[in-house]
Amino acid sequence: MGSWNGIDEFVAVASAGSFVAGARKVGASTAHMSRSVAQLENRLQAQLLHRTTRIVRLTDTGRIFFEHCQRLMTERDEAVALISERGEPQGGLRITCSVVLGERFVGPIIRQFAEQYPRLSVTIELTDEILDLVDGGYDLAVRIGSLPDSRLIATRVGSYSIYTCASRRYLESAGLPHAIADLGQHQCLLGGNPAWRFTVGQQHELYRPKGRWRSNSSISVVEAAVAGMGICQQPDFAIRSHLASGALLPVLERLRPCDEPIWAVYPERRHLMPKVSLLVERVRDQLPTLLADAGPILD
Repeated sequence: MGSWNGIDEFVAVASAGSFVAGARKVGASTAHMSRSVAQLENRLQAQLLHRTTRIVRLTDTGRIFFEHCQRLMTERDEAVALISERGEPQGGLRITCSVVLGERFVGPIIRQFAEQYPRLSVTIELTDEILDLVDGGYDLAVRIGSLPDSRLIATRVGSYSIYTCASRRYLESAGLPHAIADLGQHQCLLGGNPAWRFTVGQQHELYRPKGRWRSNSSISVVEAAVAGMGICQQPDFAIRSHLASGALLPVLERLRPCDEPIWAVYPERRHLMPKVSLLVERVRDQLPTLLADAGPILD
């Protein structure tokens, strides 16, 4: 009996929540599904499912095995797609991106990509946290700034500017900072990056701000700045509309750092898959235009 026997049936049952629904999913009989999963459990010497008359649920062992099996099946399908005649993107595609960049710019690109390739099943997770792509089974991430993970391949797909800013009401109350050291006398609104970046002459300088407001969501940080709670440092795509409307005013402009890269990042073993390579090419071609067409930062 091959080591793959029963895995497709187990994943189908676990995904569907019952043997009947799992059998319908793969086009087999309920008896076949039950027998295949039982044989798999016997071969593994482990119980994978808790069975009741109506539903099944994963055991702790089954949950771990299920996650690994899903990944294996995805890679199997990708290998088939890679050598198929058309090489058309297909199967599952898991992507992560920061919230604002994803909602306003990357999301529309991915949506059009999915519409063009109907054999794709796309999952997008928007979060400002840096997720582990390898352990999480992600195919692609769109990230900004530095990339410390050497297990990943990165393709530059765009760039962005960084602004330090605050509301007029806050600046009228607290005063205008004229140097980096002045930020120590201000309420700083902290995001996911613990260090703010500036350029002094030809040198890059980091400043670690302190404040009573911290959030891993850039949306939350920007909203606090607009409300007059303090000074923030954010990428232009997160604050563009607020700067243009005057809700936020830039400060320390002469110290504004150079533009930072936007990267498409993916695990090495996925970089030849059509669904990844073609999407990276699409993001690289379209993202700079979308960012530029979003309108000027300041009137």
